[in-house]
Amino acid sequence: MMRYTTVIFDLDGTLLNTLDDLTASVNHAMEKMGYPLHTLDEVRRFVGNGVRVLIRRSVPAGTSDIDYTSAYNYFTAHYAENCRNKTGPYDGIPELLQKLGGMGIKTAIVSNKIDFAVKELRDEFFADTVPVAVGDSEDTANKPAPDMVYKALAELGSEAEECVYVGDTDVDLETAANAGMDCISVSWGFRSRAELESYGAKMIADTAEDILRYIGV
Repeated sequence: MMRYTTVIFDLDGTLLNTLDDLTASVNHAMEKMGYPLHTLDEVRRFVGNGVRVLIRRSVPAGTSDIDYTSAYNYFTAHYAENCRNKTGPYDGIPELLQKLGGMGIKTAIVSNKIDFAVKELRDEFFADTVPVAVGDSEDTANKPAPDMVYKALAELGSEAEECVYVGDTDVDLETAANAGMDCISVSWGFRSRAELESYGAKMIADTAEDILRYIGV
């Protein structure tokens, strides 16, 4: 089996369970705007394409651009203060990252989450194991465009052909394909194993240890 030198991880639904805090901030914005609130399962379906799309999916159909922007601003302000309330790593993730680092495998995070939150959560949970974290910013196109992945690869000094991308959604599969790299999908995140299979996932990890097996360690 191919031995990869570099692993790039998605964040939400892959390394961290962020759903409770995302839902709380979404509903804070909805409440401020007088809009209906959303369940955890609804927000689970909304995530994957970044905060702008998350809020667009959360507000009622026909919402004006002005009101959408207000909802977006309420969300970002609330999430900036509350993104660590209930968020934490999935089982086995800290140990996985420690093992990868110990074997000299380079790691990075690439996420459609707002850049400040990506870096803040990396610093909180993975400061010792993940040196590079790239999030949503105005100067780089979001996933599934490969730009953020290329930015992380440049910072790591790695090439796409030696890298595997790990994520939990169809967006991650598309991102890996667009970047010219393989993808390991994880079944514990925001999409089910059946959904991942329907998207064409070839490598699906049910545990963090499965990721090690797929990368040939």
